[in-house]
Amino acid sequence: MSARALRSLFARRGGRRLPGPVVAGSVRAEARSLHVRLGGRAVLAGVDLTVRAGEVVALVGPNGAGKSTLLAALAGDLPAGSGEVRVDGLPAGAWSAGELALRRAVLPQTAELSFPFTVGEVVRMGRAPWAGTAAEDEDEAAVRAAMAAADVAGFGPRPFAALSGGERARVALARVLAQRTALLLLDEPTAALDLRHQEVVLRICRARAAEGDAVVVVLHDLGLAGAYADRVAVLHEGRIAAYGPPMEVYRPELLSRVYSQPVDVIDLPRVGGPLVIPRRAGRDFAS
Repeated sequence: MSARALRSLFARRGGRRLPGPVVAGSVRAEARSLHVRLGGRAVLAGVDLTVRAGEVVALVGPNGAGKSTLLAALAGDLPAGSGEVRVDGLPAGAWSAGELALRRAVLPQTAELSFPFTVGEVVRMGRAPWAGTAAEDEDEAAVRAAMAAADVAGFGPRPFAALSGGERARVALARVLAQRTALLLLDEPTAALDLRHQEVVLRICRARAAEGDAVVVVLHDLGLAGAYADRVAVLHEGRIAAYGPPMEVYRPELLSRVYSQPVDVIDLPRVGGPLVIPRRAGRDFAS
């Protein structure tokens, strides 16, 4: 489906409930006693999480802990086996797909497209939910600002398929930013990025929170999460093992148990937050 066809599809859908003003500190998304099963396995078991306007929440934990599943459930893209997910004050299922797209933007782990879109067309897809609304007048400004923020301003005419993995990741982020929703849900947005662009992405998260949006971001880098998140949820075996400010959550005994790897936690105010360091035996550890 082309970008123009996608916009036309949203524009034809009448009766959409548009988002109202966002109140500072208001709840943008929450999970209540959330249980999710996938392939017969309990992936999330009794998760409670509240995300408020103006904050960055990082989801961390080892592989298979349930981070991406929780993010997909908060987006309303994955149904709960039991419990409830609410977005903008209502159960996620109470919103149509178009209405959800006006309230939350989702960045998946991988950015793949089957059609030969240019970068500019991909970013403009983020504006599709606003077709037929007054906010449609902001399309060009939103696209320009998003591409500049993601450091892809000069990529417009380039084929998306010709980009490197890191460049695709930044274009996908620009699409999400162009959507201009009050809730951003980002799944490992730094995984394919170099050091500089990892910092760029998290600074964007902080800037969006400062403007009143809510941001939930899945991260494997505990240092990034500790430096930029207001609160960190440590997931372990489908449950939240700890939730709170990084300096409260980053306890060596907790992280060592969750990751099955002994760690030390050092408070380094000069780098913006706690530093988590694996304990190693040295260069001759393999002997």
